Amino acid sequence: MIGPAKIYFIIFGVLTILGGVIGYLRAGSMASIIAGSISGILILVAALLLPSNVVAGLALAGVISLLLAGRFLPAFIRTGDFMPAGMMSILSIIGIIMAVLAWVKR
Repeated sequence: MIGPAKIYFIIFGVLTILGGVIGYLRAGSMASIIAGSISGILILVAALLLPSNVVAGLALAGVISLLLAGRFLPAFIRTGDFMPAGMMSILSIIGIIMAVLAWVKR
């Protein structure tokens, strides 16, 4: 389960960075590019820690996924906008599930 989790977190990290860049390009939001870059890079670091340091990689990925879900899920429920809130909510929830499943099956 560590292999699929690593692949997912690489994809999730890249999409998070791209989302921050798109937020900056569309709305001029410095907060989007900064937060998207930082969280995306942290998710990529978590992926790169797998499988050599499973505990640190899964903990980091799980915490960042949980924080992103806490930020985007309420916004998605409130606005119903799929981009970016819905997409990031889905990716974050999948990230939490992947981290938990990989932890249990390690």
